[in-house]
Amino acid sequence: MKTQIEKLLLALAMIGLVQSAGAAGFTYVTNNGAITITKYTGSGAVIIPSTTNGWPVVSIGANAFAYSSVTSVTIPNSVSNIGDFTFDDCISLTNVAIGSGVISIGNFAFEYCGRLPSVTIPNSVISIGTESFYECSKLSSVTIPNSITSIGASAFVNCTSLTNVTIGSGVTSIGNLAFGICTNLTAITVDAQNSVYSSVNGVLLNKNQITLIQCPGGKTGSYTIPNSVSNIGSYAFEYCTKLTSVTIPNSVTNIGTYAFYSCTKLINVTVPNSVTTIGGTAFASCTSLTNVTILSGVTSIEQWAFYYCTKLTSITIPNSVTSIGDLAFYECFRLTSVTIPNSVTNIAYGVFEECTNLTSVTIGTGVTSIGDFAFDHCFILTSVTIPNNVTSIGNSAFDHCINLTNVIIPNSVTNIGSFAFYFCYNLTSSIIIPNGVTSIGNYAFAACNRLINVTIGSGVTNIGIQAFYGCSSLTSVTIPSNVASIGDNAFVSCYNMSVFYFQGNAPSLGMNVFYGDTNVTSYYLLGRTGWSPNFGGVQTVLWNPQATTFSIAGGQFDFNIAGPTNAAIVVEACTNFVNPFWLPVSTNTLTGGASNFSDSQSSNYPRRFYRFRSP
Repeated sequence: MKTQIEKLLLALAMIGLVQSAGAAGFTYVTNNGAITITKYTGSGAVIIPSTTNGWPVVSIGANAFAYSSVTSVTIPNSVSNIGDFTFDDCISLTNVAIGSGVISIGNFAFEYCGRLPSVTIPNSVISIGTESFYECSKLSSVTIPNSITSIGASAFVNCTSLTNVTIGSGVTSIGNLAFGICTNLTAITVDAQNSVYSSVNGVLLNKNQITLIQCPGGKTGSYTIPNSVSNIGSYAFEYCTKLTSVTIPNSVTNIGTYAFYSCTKLINVTVPNSVTTIGGTAFASCTSLTNVTILSGVTSIEQWAFYYCTKLTSITIPNSVTSIGDLAFYECFRLTSVTIPNSVTNIAYGVFEECTNLTSVTIGTGVTSIGDFAFDHCFILTSVTIPNNVTSIGNSAFDHCINLTNVIIPNSVTNIGSFAFYFCYNLTSSIIIPNGVTSIGNYAFAACNRLINVTIGSGVTNIGIQAFYGCSSLTSVTIPSNVASIGDNAFVSCYNMSVFYFQGNAPSLGMNVFYGDTNVTSYYLLGRTGWSPNFGGVQTVLWNPQATTFSIAGGQFDFNIAGPTNAAIVVEACTNFVNPFWLPVSTNTLTGGASNFSDSQSSNYPRRFYRFRSP
């Protein structure tokens, strides 16, 4: 006779509400008279019972044996399901006997079982989950029975001892990278009766051989893709580390993402003019690739396409290309020159970032924007011509281009991003910031310590944080009237700065804008507001030069200039107020607050007009 408590426990167990501890370290739950093993705490060889307390064991739950020290497992015929992560990280497991009742092998079921040499998959199984046998590095051969219809993505990834795979007639779905990074796999063989897949010379294709799905990772030497193929699928040749050459026929129109990723012995590639798209990361980490020929059919080179092709020295981008994706040539350390065709409108994020041997870049006239980090850390790049259609120079676009000596920013530019020319410390030319630019980004020209002169356009309203920090060769800067704010440390450590010319009202200042700039004078104009004798720690002086005491002597027109002591005054002249063309005539220093001006050319003109400006 069972006690009332025993009867209650039995009733609860029958509806799956009781978890019980069984013999030999098993923990299980019951549901409608069927048992699922939820945990095993033992070690060594284990035989899973087919029944417990008279109820059948039908399932092994998620993580049931994960991280355990089992060496051998026998799964009874009563079990129909091996759950997700069931034997995950069972690094001592060397033998598995799967019962003939198992229907599905769950996701990650035998992941990291690195000592498991072989597995016999019974004819009862219809599905193998995602990464089921991931990194079972000792697994040497697999036969996929005809009962199986689905093989999950990355099911056998990194099974580096796997040498051959046979796929049965029933398989209708194979996930991406099902046999990826199997570096010793020489052949994938598909049953001729399979209605969805086929194989040619050990390479997996779809049935009509239009899509190349997977080249086995152990294939060596040269390989020619069949002329029937129009699509090289994603991951198709990934980690085929023994291939030295692949011939792509004119039938191919698409190269998928990661198609040739980490083909580390591939030397040369010709992309035929039938191809329109080179997928993302398609040739990334092909570290022996020295030359790529892209013919004129390609319209799109997607992101990361040639990332870390460390031996790539040259590439020709045809005029058919309209789009180059983010980081497409990132860390191509040996790339020396690039011509971006007129058909391209945008230089994307980090496209040539850390191409540390890039010396020459020709940017096509169709380009309208240079993206963030586009040429970041291109250490040897000496000059860049930015075409007139460019409106935006992105954040860190030329950051750490330490040998860049000359840049002309066209009038079309309206945005200069943060760090755009940061640490370009050999930039010696004068920089003219166009009138269309409204904001100079944070650190935009910081640490350009050889930059001599900067002209800030009249449209600028904000000078960002540390925008000119450490520009130690700058001697003077004119701040246009629209500038309303100057960010923290904007001109810190500009040690040779002697003068600022402010054309408008006093802008708001961040912290320590002029810190470390000794012997600096800030000039402001008559009628402007907000000025005091000290502005951000710098002496201010009213800039109000005046012409006095006019005379003509010896055919020369003379006058005196009075104004701020030691101020430099540029005298300009023109002959026509209707269409004035002002030319500088002389620069006068008002030593003691005065200087004499004499125009030796005045007798050559019937009339001449003069004006003053700052240098």
